[in-house]
Parts: sequence; C-alpha cells; structure tokens
Amino acid sequence: MTLPREILPGSTYLITRRCTQRQFLLSPSEEVNQIFLYCLASAAERTSVQVHVFCVMSNHWHAVVTDVEGKLPDFMAWVHKYVAKTMNAKLGRWENFWSSNPYSAVRLESPEDILDKIVYVLTNPVAAGLVACGSQWPGLLSKTTDIGGRPLTVDRPKVHFRPDGPMPGRISITLKPPPPVVSMSLRKFVAEIQCRVKEMEDMIQAKFRKTRRRFLGPKACLKQRRADRPATQEPRREISPKIAAQDKALRTAALQRLRAFVTAYRAAFLKWKKGVRNVLFPAGTFWLRVHAAVRCRSPA
Repeated sequence: MTLPREILPGSTYLITRRCTQRQFLLSPSEEVNQIFLYCLASAAERTSVQVHVFCVMSNHWHAVVTDVEGKLPDFMAWVHKYVAKTMNAKLGRWENFWSSNPYSAVRLESPEDILDKIVYVLTNPVAAGLVACGSQWPGLLSKTTDIGGRPLTVDRPKVHFRPDGPMPGRISITLKPPPPVVSMSLRKFVAEIQCRVKEMEDMIQAKFRKTRRRFLGPKACLKQRRADRPATQEPRREISPKIAAQDKALRTAALQRLRAFVTAYRAAFLKWKKGVRNVLFPAGTFWLRVHAAVRCRSPA
C-alpha cells in the first residue's frame, strides 16, 4: 500500500514532474509554450488552484501553487493529461509522455520557504547551465513582474483541440502572490523576489566563471533534439520529500502531522475495507472522499 497523499485546502506547494526517460519532449518553441500555458491556465480555472510562478524546462516543469480548495490532484491530472495528449499529437507519439514516477508536491511550511522555492523555480534554467539569466530562456518561464500583474492570455492550440469543441478559443491566467505572504505589499514582494533572483543568478554566473564553464545559450537550447536526454545519470532511490521547512521546529511539527495523518488514514482504511462505512477518515483524505464519498474530519 503506497502512502496516502494529504491534501489540505490552503496549502502552498512546489510541484515538479519529469518527462518519460528524461527526454527533451518539452524543448522550447512558440507552439510548445502555447500548449503548456493553455493547459496550465485551463487547469487553474477549473480547480481554483492559484499559480504563482512556473518554469517549463526541456524535460520537466516546476511551479509554486496554492491549492485553495483542496483540488491539487485534479489540477495536476488536468495539466498532465492535456499536455500529454496535445504534445503527443504534435510529435506523432503514442507512448507515455510523463515519467512513470508520480509528480512531486512539496508542501511549503512558511513564507520564507515559499520565497526560497519561488526563486528556485525562476532560476532553474540558469542553475541548469542553459542560459546566463532567466530572461534568455526561450521556454515558458514566468517573470517576477507577472506576479500581481496583468493576466497572461493564450489562444487555444491548433493541435488536438477541435475548433468547434468545448474548450475556449482564448483563456487567461493571473499570477497572484501566495496567500501566506499577503502581509507584504505587492510592490515589496515583487522587489524582494527580483533581488533574490538577481543574487542567485550572480552567484551561479560567478561559479561558472571560476570553473571556466560556459552556459549552453538560448540558440543551442532551441536546437536540442526531443529524443535526447541529459548525459548525467539521474539519482536513484532517493527520498522524495513531502514538506520543505528551513525552520527545524516547523519541519518537525510538519513531519509529525504527516505521520499522524498516515496512521489515522490506514486505521480508517482497514475498517472501511471490512465494511464499516461510517468510519471517519482524517482531514486531507482526497481520493476516497471524492470517489467513494467517505466521511472525513474537518481541517483544523
């Protein structure tokens, strides 16, 4: 039995998903950027998940999101289903588009953890050695000024979606600041992110100069073949984190809460399997609540 995923409304996450075999199936192009943004915007609209920042790399994607209504699995399922269908139609593929490993959703426990992961997402192309600064990345990458700015509008892709189908011809997504940091003014929040991103990019650039490494560059990134993959070996059998907290006390409390959820879920599930239908599942239960209408405790 795999560990159940705790889905609590109002949680903010760093989410990640890789393409199958680490292939460059999402290599940047105007059409790929359009496809992903359209699917992301439609998923956010349908589930009320707030997207704060996002980055689509050649073989994976990241985002920091807040799950306002406790619908993260539905949001992720929509994005991955329609990106896969549309990209496979574009590339003439029939096989799995995404890795067989489940997506990663790391719950961010404090405003500082959220800021840290936002910077991580926005500097991902630089940290990977692809471009010297985020503005050079030809793929889909939100800007700091997009947060709290004008909606990002995208037309329906011509691939896969029918012109007379139910999907809208144009859709928009508004990137809002994360609720846990709303105490900070929007201007101050954006300025803080810009400062941290610049510091991180400067640090990475200095490291490259010291080791005499060169960034691949946007033109070379555009020339990558989709069947290729990174030359480095992917780490195996590593622990997949469920929470991120720089503060030790917060991290300890979050891990204790997660263990308590798993223990309570398993106890309730065993009773439910035996036919006890009035058993009370812990708050954060998702699949059985949605698909089997089990009773759940209210979030604290």
